[in-house]
Amino acid sequence: MTTPAALQGVKVLELGHYIAGPYCGKLLASHGADVVKVEAPITGDGLRHRGPFAGNDPHFEKSVPFLYLNTSKRGITLNLKDEQGSALCRELIQQTDILVENLAPGTLDGWGLSYEALAEINPSLVMVSISNFGQTGPYRDYRASELVEYAMGGLMYIFGDASREPLKHALDQAQHKAGTYAAGAALMALYYQRRTGQGQWIDVSIQESLAVSLRDTIGIYVYQGAVRSRPPADNKGLGRVVRTSDGYIVPIPYGGVDWEVLANFLEAPELMADRFQTAQGRLDHAQELHGLLEDRFKEWGASDLFHKAQEWGLVFGIVQNVKQVLESPQLQARGSLTEVDHPVAGAAAYPGSAAIFSATPDRPPSPAPMLGQHTEDVLSEWLGLSSEHVRGHRDKGIV
Repeated sequence: MTTPAALQGVKVLELGHYIAGPYCGKLLASHGADVVKVEAPITGDGLRHRGPFAGNDPHFEKSVPFLYLNTSKRGITLNLKDEQGSALCRELIQQTDILVENLAPGTLDGWGLSYEALAEINPSLVMVSISNFGQTGPYRDYRASELVEYAMGGLMYIFGDASREPLKHALDQAQHKAGTYAAGAALMALYYQRRTGQGQWIDVSIQESLAVSLRDTIGIYVYQGAVRSRPPADNKGLGRVVRTSDGYIVPIPYGGVDWEVLANFLEAPELMADRFQTAQGRLDHAQELHGLLEDRFKEWGASDLFHKAQEWGLVFGIVQNVKQVLESPQLQARGSLTEVDHPVAGAAAYPGSAAIFSATPDRPPSPAPMLGQHTEDVLSEWLGLSSEHVRGHRDKGIV
């Protein structure tokens, strides 16, 4: 007998596009929620038109980011700008537990789909809105990009070195972080809804999702008035990335390290010189120390060094590229990758969740929906519309 998923029976309507909203929906879908993604007829989610594309074929069903962010969902098309389309959406919302949207603030209001209007027809609705700066405040209607969010959220200021301009991490970290916060908040509100029957509106700011994650940086400022900046370029003591014979290693002694143990491990008696015996001494002679460590590390392969260091109780890590990450024996042993076969894009291995549930494991991901693939099924199941009725809506450009 198949084990029921944790969110089995939960109905989610996703009016999200691009990254943050769809990632929230993806997390809910991976645990069994029936997530129905709503897209505009003909054009669909804008992410469908952003590469890279499977097979380097710029087809709207082959966008790799779209394929990843929309696994295990059903997809329908609905023209929300049309009066009849927004009316159909309101009917769907009467059957919905969680509504996820990441449109610009005020967009849904203009379509007659404000939270106040939706709460009247479904008082138990949990509505999750994700936006650049939130639904309130002086920046509410300001536009932003991933780069802007990173800069405004405070993370960008502390990355890079002090002699150069601030740097940003690669990819769309701010969007994914906001989507993660949104999914967690949605589940908390769903728990409250199940206890009381009452829904609520959740307002997630992408900027704040980064700002509140600054943790010790905020603490240092609040308690000491100090503004953390980027480290100087010559800060090259133990703890920086070091080259090996075939890659890079990160020798980070979190919680301290027995210096003699490290010297013996590296077979480097020169590390036992008096000037390296204290943390301050190692900091004062960081350049010389880094040079000595580099000479030793270049004699090792990264993998051999990593495993040997772990045997000695030293906290080392390999700087891995994506191929090494996905092919690592650790991820393979935990079953992190699952092959998904999309009817247009083809088969590929997709990463799963970082959390393994003993009683309600993730369901195997199904491929991202093709544009409008489940329109008839969903409108029939949720609203009881006939095939003829759906075809009539399609002929009018409503779905």
